[in-house]
Formats: sequence, structure tokens, C-alpha cells
Amino acid sequence: MIDQSLPDTPRHVVVLAHPDSDSFNAAVASTYCDIVRASGQEAILRDLYAMNFDPVLHADERPGRPGYHVRPDVAAELELVAGTAVLTLVYPIWFGTMPAILKGYVDRVLGSGVTPAAVQERAVCGPLSGARLVSFTSSAARAPWLAEIGQELSLRSGVDHYLEHSFAMKSSEHLHFGGMVEGFTRRFVDQNLQDVRDRARRVCAAVAADRHGAKAREAHTCSSASDGRIY
Repeated sequence: MIDQSLPDTPRHVVVLAHPDSDSFNAAVASTYCDIVRASGQEAILRDLYAMNFDPVLHADERPGRPGYHVRPDVAAELELVAGTAVLTLVYPIWFGTMPAILKGYVDRVLGSGVTPAAVQERAVCGPLSGARLVSFTSSAARAPWLAEIGQELSLRSGVDHYLEHSFAMKSSEHLHFGGMVEGFTRRFVDQNLQDVRDRARRVCAAVAADRHGAKAREAHTCSSASDGRIY
């Protein structure tokens, strides 16, 4: 059984989907994790290619079907995701969308036990309920070209907002890096990684504020209950 209680330290699960360990995406994931830890919060990196994650949704993993069950590799991921404050996705845009291995993670892990009816009725109460979604993407194409063909809008609507609403998440935000081609300079990389640091600090500050507000409300509730009055 998955423990969905909030961990003492806010947790960020960072899912990296790039086959090259020396890629810009890998640097983004590492940089984000460094800032989260420096902020006193927990970062858990899940490098899907390094893990050799199986992206194939098997017939017995489809919710509501006969013989449905959760396989051990999915169960292990669900234990990590349960109660997380932030789910951070880091991936390149390939042919207009996320890599297949990440789509498989969405299908098998995030969507585990989630039925279409629950999504449509906004009745999902899973491990990501109330969590924040943060996405970092990259592409060889530059932002103006992506905007011209509607690519960035498509990702925000078809991926970010869909996942946010499907899994009852608190919010979603997206930072994209264009023009990532062979031969870029170290200065160019450093400038972009600074954007990652800034965004990570902002997310950590928002999570800390969320946690402080939740504790204040809990303290008020306990205080109200202790004096015997009904509010």
C-alpha cells in the first residue's frame, strides 16, 4: 500500500528523458536537483534511459480491465511519486512531442489505476493530487519557429495542462530552450542553466510557502478544536 502522507521535507521527483548522459537535458536535471537540495528540499532524479525503464503499457496494466495489477517497477515509482510536492519533467522535443520513454512513464506510472471516467469527471485522487508540475524542454528549432507552427502552445495545452487537470495537480509551468544544436558555446549553456537555477529557486520558494500555509491552517484547526467551540 502506498503511503500518500506528505513527507517532512518537500520532495521533487525529477524525471529525465534523454539517452545521452552528457546532454544539455542531463545538465538541466542535475542543475535543478542541486538548487532544490541547496534550498533544503529533497530531489530524487529518475533517469529513464539509465534505468532502462520499460515504456510499454501491458494489457494487464490497463485500469478497469480483467486481471489488472500493478507491476513491481511501477509500484516502486509510485512509492517515490506519492506525496511529492513537485513533479519535474526534463525532455527534448522529438517530432512534436515528448520521447516515447517518457510517454510510457506517464502511461504506466502516473496513469496507474486512473480510468478515463475519473479524468473526465475530475475525480482523480492519486499520488500527484495537489502537486506542482514543472517542465523543462529543449529543441534544435528556435522559439520563433516553434511559435509559428504552434508547437509550444500544443505542448502547454496537450501535455502540461492535460496532465495538470488529469491528475488533479495544483499548477503547471513550462520553460523551453530553443536552438540546442551541436557546437553551442559554454557561455550559451551557462546562460540557459542560470534560467534553470532561477526557476528552481522560485519553485522551491513557492513550495515552502505552500508548506508554511498548510502548517498554519493545521495549527489554527487544532487550536479551534481544542477550545471546544465549533467554527
